[in-house]
Amino acid sequence: MVTTSHKPQLGTSDRQDHRHVADPPARALLNSVMHVADAVHALRSRIASATGAVPTVVAYRGYGTTKWVRVLARVVLTGKSGGATSGTVRGWQSFTSVPIRYSHVDVEIDGVTHSVQADSGGLVDVVLEASLPPGWHTIILRSASAAPAQAHIQILEPEATFGIVSDIDDTVMVTALPRPLLALWNTLVLSERARTPTPGMAVLLDRVVAQHPGAPVLYLSTGAWNVAPALARFLARNLYPDGVLLLTDWGPTRRHWFRSGREHKLGNLKRLAQEFPGVRWLLVGDDGQHDPEIYAEFVRTHAEKTAAVAIRQLSTGEALLAGGRTHEGTLASDHNAVPWVSAPDGAGLAKQLKDHGVL
Repeated sequence: MVTTSHKPQLGTSDRQDHRHVADPPARALLNSVMHVADAVHALRSRIASATGAVPTVVAYRGYGTTKWVRVLARVVLTGKSGGATSGTVRGWQSFTSVPIRYSHVDVEIDGVTHSVQADSGGLVDVVLEASLPPGWHTIILRSASAAPAQAHIQILEPEATFGIVSDIDDTVMVTALPRPLLALWNTLVLSERARTPTPGMAVLLDRVVAQHPGAPVLYLSTGAWNVAPALARFLARNLYPDGVLLLTDWGPTRRHWFRSGREHKLGNLKRLAQEFPGVRWLLVGDDGQHDPEIYAEFVRTHAEKTAAVAIRQLSTGEALLAGGRTHEGTLASDHNAVPWVSAPDGAGLAKQLKDHGVL
């Protein structure tokens, strides 16, 4: 059975942007920049094809219910040696792959094939009807001239009541680099083997999952989709619970100069609240960026869907490199009904969450 969708699917690269450019001169400049970007993309595509790059479907983990699934993948031109999907590829190599825009992708779920279309960044981010029992399942993605790829999908129990959303940089992974310049170095150059897990965080998340079997774990970050394979290997190597990455894309779009990391995170949180109305979320982040503000806003509008907020406190040096820290006092005191804990490591957070009856 085949179902076909001719409408392009809107992925994060087409949705998560802000600062709409209304001024005519600025719009003209942005249009010129995008024309140059299009020309560069076309040139990169020709060079990649001429040097033997092949279409590749990079499949990411997804999630869903017994009635639907959210499928995440990216279609790119990459080297025959493995490129973006290689188990040993370093960070910078994942950025040499060239997205194949508006690619047609067939998604096979339990014998049913759905035809969908990637967005302008080669990203597939689509919700499809499916009838699967709770647990982890494997689906197949195919695109023209590309080898089939497998994606793992977590189907939640209909009666699920608990889930985890966690930031990555400086929360589960010690970045300890100035933003944004040296953070870019960390993304493009360093192997995931050179990155340091945050003390106690893997144990904390594992304990929470053990207490709530089947609970979904979403790793929500403003990192680029290019580094998803490296991040997945880092999480697995350091024994973090299996989960789904929710990342974004960088750079301007045809309507905006910048993409908003804040909107990306808050938008996904609100989406999860709508998709799983019976789930209460443990929100895990750090005080070096905007996590406390984002989580506080979510709590203001979805207190009944928030189990607790756990914020890792950066050291003085880490906070300096991160560009400062968010002062949580007022944010936490505004939401006494929702437990709000802070500590420099996973062990400290675990103790406080236990005191609040969350763990």
